[in-house]
Amino acid sequence: MFLTKIFNRALYLGTRSNGSFYSTTAAAATATSAKTSHNPLEEFFEVTRSQEEDKPNTYGRSWKASELRLKSWDDLQKLWYVLLKEKNMLMTQRQMLNAQNLRFPNPERIPKVRKSMCRIKHVLTERAIEEADPRRSAEMKRMINAL
Repeated sequence: MFLTKIFNRALYLGTRSNGSFYSTTAAAATATSAKTSHNPLEEFFEVTRSQEEDKPNTYGRSWKASELRLKSWDDLQKLWYVLLKEKNMLMTQRQMLNAQNLRFPNPERIPKVRKSMCRIKHVLTERAIEEADPRRSAEMKRMINAL
């Protein structure tokens, strides 16, 4: 885990069993093996790969507007929140590494996420403009601007 490597301690300090606390190493081992307990802060950090791997990570491209036009309103909304979560994770990781004077790996990921989010807004705005009902169009535009 990324945080475990940086802080040299486990995130699962609050795990209980029969009224007593586990030691931090036992709690971490239990949590990682069982996968039942979930720390919400983990979503803000990327699980890093082992240092022995020589192969660099490759990441995907941003979404094209033509691909997004094929998706439903609900799918675009879900994708928006997935991208927002990814952006928050990347920004948190970048800020933490900058505070420790370490280099942020693969900085090109942030513009890809931002570009995809911008394209989602563009596609949704196109749909709102094409809407025949002016009230519904105005409501859609307000929702889009709130994103």
